[in-house]
Amino acid sequence: MMNTGLSVVKPIVASTLAGFACLLSPLAIAQSTPPATPAPATASQVIVAPDAALPPLVRKVLVPFRATYSVARNGSPAGVASMQVVDLGGGRWRLDLGIRGTQGLAGLAGLNLQQSTVFERIGDAFRPISQATIKHLLLSNKRITGTYDWSHNSAKWTGDVSSKRRVAVPLQPGDMNALLVNLAVVRDADAGKPLQYRVVDNGRARLQTFTTSTAQEVVTVGDLSYDAWHVSRTNAGSDGMEAWVSDNVPTPVRILQNDSDTGTLELLLTDYKGPAK
Repeated sequence: MMNTGLSVVKPIVASTLAGFACLLSPLAIAQSTPPATPAPATASQVIVAPDAALPPLVRKVLVPFRATYSVARNGSPAGVASMQVVDLGGGRWRLDLGIRGTQGLAGLAGLNLQQSTVFERIGDAFRPISQATIKHLLLSNKRITGTYDWSHNSAKWTGDVSSKRRVAVPLQPGDMNALLVNLAVVRDADAGKPLQYRVVDNGRARLQTFTTSTAQEVVTVGDLSYDAWHVSRTNAGSDGMEAWVSDNVPTPVRILQNDSDTGTLELLLTDYKGPAK
């Protein structure tokens, strides 16, 4: 999910991607029986095809996309956001997430948060390779880069991180960074399903646990509405996170993030585009 020491968003324009390329270039960016004939459907009966005949849910398939969000900070309109997944080829992908404050105090404070992660898909797992983070708020400017060396099962960070966070962190199979959790919950959410991820980010490893609602909730954005699973982090402390996941969208339709630096950020999906047909 989103994360502000985790992952939060800015519209990704050509200049932004160029900036990320500069940051990431040193980081190795380089038995089934035929079903019986169904009875005719009545007004109170819906005939559902056997599971084997159903295509995979949109959200279960990793595909390139670009999503646009409106952003509120502490309940007030704050700006715009975007998230995108890019297929780099050779089994590598990039996830970008950022936010730009354009209204209210967020605009005055020059709120500008960007994150980018290059990752590989190993089976169903998303394995980070490198990451870059830029955070600007008021007079605070931070730039952090991280590398995940799977040949030595070790991750390290440089830039605006404390000395204790520069110490290498041991990696375990299945580890992700916070930004990739956004894709993981979209992939994994299901009725009442508990979720658990080991997140290695910014010089430390933490176990993040989530619960999923037993029924879908309606998320309304303007004239649009989505039936969505509500995923909530259960061990977040003050830095809580929630996401709403629709079966027909490859990205969260709503994200709610509490962060000690930026307060409560709410992202609502206003548009998304999948791969060209």
